[in-house]
Amino acid sequence: MAKNHGPSIKDDEQYEALRRDGASKEKAARIANESASSSRSTTGRRGGRATDYEDRTKTELYQRAKEIGIDGRSSMTKDELIGALRNH
Repeated sequence: MAKNHGPSIKDDEQYEALRRDGASKEKAARIANESASSSRSTTGRRGGRATDYEDRTKTELYQRAKEIGIDGRSSMTKDELIGALRNH
């Protein structure tokens, strides 16, 4: 049975599954809340519009990391930025 994570998490079951799979709290909440407002299959189909991180410049990756609020981004290499963005 899914634990109640409060009113900020709309789909507790999906949230817990994402956390078990290694997603950050923020990422799990974002996905769980989006799937609760539509459907899980619709949320999955919506993805894939962004370009691959490897195809972006370091400056573009840095700007995205800044938007999200990743700490230590100024000293990261391109590969480190990609890893931080994927695991956020």
